[in-house]
Amino acid sequence: MLADVLIADDQAGIRHVLSEVFSGDGYLVETASNGIEALKKVAANPPLLILLDMKMPFLNGLETLAELRKIARDVPVVMMTAYGEMDFLAEVQELGVRHYINKPFDLDEVRYLIKGLIEEEKTRRREQKRIG
Repeated sequence: MLADVLIADDQAGIRHVLSEVFSGDGYLVETASNGIEALKKVAANPPLLILLDMKMPFLNGLETLAELRKIARDVPVVMMTAYGEMDFLAEVQELGVRHYINKPFDLDEVRYLIKGLIEEEKTRRREQKRIG
């Protein structure tokens, strides 16, 4: 199954809430509880968008992002970060992350952002297919 959104976060509550919200909006959602699991899922079927937590076990968000760029270079990634992790933002921007969400977040703002990014990605992929 090709997911629209992959949510990678070690907090089960965050994965559950975001999964429920995006599924309710009609998106196919996959979840991963750590960076290694996220990489395996992306390698098997790259989603339209990845929501990636900065602090996770095994591989942190920055390490996971660096590996993701090797296997799914163009998939948009939105980083989820607590306020204390802002020092990583310059590094994630170098790896192509244009958007990040501060925890705790406003669900309506997240829904609006993700909907727009998914639509952009669908358009980009259609154009790529058309061009060949």
